[in-house]
Amino acid sequence: MSVPTDVDYSPEVVAKLDTCERRIGYTFRNRLLLQSALTHASGALHRVASNERLEFLGDSILGAIVCEMLYHRFPEYLEGDLTRVKSVVVSRLTCAKISEAMRLDECLFLGKGMTNSPTVPPSLLADVFESLVAAIHLDGGHAASQAFIEAHMGPEIDLAVGTEHGSNYKSLLQHLAQREYTTTPTYQLLDEKGPDHSKCFKIAAQIGRNRYQPAWGRNKKEAEQRAARNALCEINGEPIPFPSD
Repeated sequence: MSVPTDVDYSPEVVAKLDTCERRIGYTFRNRLLLQSALTHASGALHRVASNERLEFLGDSILGAIVCEMLYHRFPEYLEGDLTRVKSVVVSRLTCAKISEAMRLDECLFLGKGMTNSPTVPPSLLADVFESLVAAIHLDGGHAASQAFIEAHMGPEIDLAVGTEHGSNYKSLLQHLAQREYTTTPTYQLLDEKGPDHSKCFKIAAQIGRNRYQPAWGRNKKEAEQRAARNALCEINGEPIPFPSD
């Protein structure tokens, strides 16, 4: 990987690198990679010293790791379902949103024309996120880039799945049950408590003879959704999000 050899260690540059490391939660062994990842073509001495090559690599690394995350987290999803979620999660809009949340625009090295603009374009913010993925991968290996991506893309996956399915875990559980067990889930009311105007309900999802971890809800609809999510997590070998005891 080609990186600039004429590193600028001025206080301004060092301050930006320090700030970026704090915000992304990763400390570089090779700060040349970090400086390159933060350098837009407009602020580079030559194009190879910019973050364009890192962006190219980071795009592929990001896509591969997100695909693996989706593959393991949603074993009930078909290829089309996985593709739809991935397209949202790795979109440039999502990458730009994450960069903006970390305020990476304050860490960038831009040319004079770009610095005069009141805001950094979303496309540039998306580029720098992908560049950082590649820089972390080259500096710390697969484990480091995977940890970085999982930390930032995990919530985006949950958001994308919740949006696509309207957070309808009952629908997801039904889809899985029909495909894998040729039956539909049922929901068992196990307990309720509280006054009539503010009851809570404890409900468990059941597929065939298998009853899954129950969940409490402020109404039966919420309890059933939580019970369905518990069932999905239990089937997938994941921690139960709504323990009832």
